[in-house]
Amino acid sequence: MAKKVLIVEDEPLIVKVLAIRLEGLGYKVATAMDGEEGLEAVKKEKPDLVILDIGLPKLDGTTLCELIKNGPDTKHIKVIMLTGKRLMGDMENSFSAGADFYVNKPYEWQRLLGHIKSLIG
Repeated sequence: MAKKVLIVEDEPLIVKVLAIRLEGLGYKVATAMDGEEGLEAVKKEKPDLVILDIGLPKLDGTTLCELIKNGPDTKHIKVIMLTGKRLMGDMENSFSAGADFYVNKPYEWQRLLGHIKSLIG
């Protein structure tokens, strides 16, 4: 069965490029454009992995990551923070919230793919 990846990102172009690349590799992809939509999608889709931006409307990515990692039904879900934020505090907050990896934008596809494969195959 195909692994499911949820992309929670408010930049449509990034969502489109990631979705095309991941689907091309056989992953099932769901998307959400803000944090609240992302939380609903996590509950509905039950993804294996969430690729999550920090600077999201309605509910920021760090808070969403914390909600995922503290939820009894969602704590097993892997999270990669994919963000343009480069402050040390952002990275520390992401890991404190339970993120498995932290990747800066612009990202290197092969590096991101390596993290995805190491988390969910």
